[in-house]
Amino acid sequence: MHVKDVMTTKVVKLSPDDSVRQAAKLMFDHHVSGVPVVDDDGHLLGVISEGDLIRRAELCSEASVLMADMAIDPDDRANAFIRRCSWRVGDVMTANPVTIEEEAPLARVAGLMQERGIKRIPVVRDGELVGIVSRADLLQAIFSTKPDETAAGDEAIRRSILVRLGENTSLEELDVTVTVTEGIVHFWGQVETAGCRRAARIMAESVHGVRGIVEHFPDPYTQ
Repeated sequence: MHVKDVMTTKVVKLSPDDSVRQAAKLMFDHHVSGVPVVDDDGHLLGVISEGDLIRRAELCSEASVLMADMAIDPDDRANAFIRRCSWRVGDVMTANPVTIEEEAPLARVAGLMQERGIKRIPVVRDGELVGIVSRADLLQAIFSTKPDETAAGDEAIRRSILVRLGENTSLEELDVTVTVTEGIVHFWGQVETAGCRRAARIMAESVHGVRGIVEHFPDPYTQ
């Protein structure tokens, strides 16, 4: 699946000249953790998120802010003051946010979210905001995905399992033999660790038509 298959296209957005108060109310009313900021032509300028508002003057005492800012240089301290006290969204937002294209695979989205620690990513086309993809959208992709279709018969099941053995399961380097009888999968080979055995079982369970799994791996306690 691709970003365009799950993204939200009706996106709430803000102007850089909107107020921080408006931004906070918009997030609260729409139950979102961040809102894209666009110019008059719809081009993405930045994102304002809960994280951008967490150190607002309305939430922090002046004494605690002064202590936290003592360790940074004057220019950074001035920027921190602006982000803490300005009423304009454009002064508080995170500029140049992480973005993604409509045709990108969902695996790329998941990787970016994990790598950058973010919950939602604006979707752009030639710099223009066309949607947003969130962690919730990825959950939707998980529960709406249909199981892979496998041709009927034991041999078709066996071939499907053999293909999946090479798909980064950690079993691809091991000498694993697979037989299938009336939908029951039998595994043979030198698979000794609990993690690899579990990976083999989970991989087989994901194949349509499998009715059961029998492991014939050596007992690690008798090696």
